Amino acid sequence: MRRVNQLATLSRAFSGAASSHQRLVQGAAMISTYAASNSQCFASRIAESFGVSNPSVARGVTGTVFFSVAASSLAQEAQAKEAPPVEKLMPKDVVLYQYEACPFCNKVKAFLDYYNIPYKVVEVNPINKKEIKWSDYKKVPILKIDGEQMVDSSDIVDKLFQRIHPDNSVTESDEERQWRGWVDNHLVHVLSPNIYRSVSEALESFDYITTHGNFSFTERLVAKYAGATAMYFVSKKLKKRHNITDERAALYGAAETWVDALKGRQYLGGLKPNLADLAVFGVLRPIRYLKSGKDMVEHTRIGE
Repeated sequence: MRRVNQLATLSRAFSGAASSHQRLVQGAAMISTYAASNSQCFASRIAESFGVSNPSVARGVTGTVFFSVAASSLAQEAQAKEAPPVEKLMPKDVVLYQYEACPFCNKVKAFLDYYNIPYKVVEVNPINKKEIKWSDYKKVPILKIDGEQMVDSSDIVDKLFQRIHPDNSVTESDEERQWRGWVDNHLVHVLSPNIYRSVSEALESFDYITTHGNFSFTERLVAKYAGATAMYFVSKKLKKRHNITDERAALYGAAETWVDALKGRQYLGGLKPNLADLAVFGVLRPIRYLKSGKDMVEHTRIGE
């Protein structure tokens, strides 16, 4: 299981826009019959699929003898009351239903990875969602823990965190809470206009569907080209909704804002990442191989 210490190296090359445009037109033509056969708005279903809508310090005691006795007593008491190993608090059966490229799904994965919680991944078809037909909740991520369903990435993280720290020994600071909110209310909103900024970038973002999930060739073809087509146009609406004039400028600005928030610290949490650190890493992880992520690393101080 990977540790969340730094963003992975961005290495994929950017495919040409002209050839990608031809691929999109051809792909769109191939799936036009499929789209027409569905009564619901095809683009709306795709947009919905991708979540586009949201040790204590003791007081000194005077007296050498009294201090020695007190220290010995406290040590024995601490040992007797020692919390059970974290492993005993970990869930036993964890299944994550996700889209590989979903920022919210990757936020949950960042938490699971950091705490070394083993989990299985079920890739959900973004078109028919057949993998989650058993659930009344039709978005991802969905996390099943020992048979219990959890939804909403932030809520999932909160519940897992409380489960790992049942005695509330670790509390969330105001700063941590503020930046977790910033991730959900700002950072994620600048991602889609960047990921699907152009035809070639939209197609690039759906390359994962060709290697992830137990899908047929036809399902992969439909998901890639239909998804890229829909999200390309949806991203334009999101850009307008969130008053974004320059996609890359907004992305670079968000990256610099986060770096400034660290104030020279290794993590917002200090020497160890807190939930805000994991949230930022998680939502940015899907773009690490994309042109948008590569550009962000090149033009900001966020680094790899």
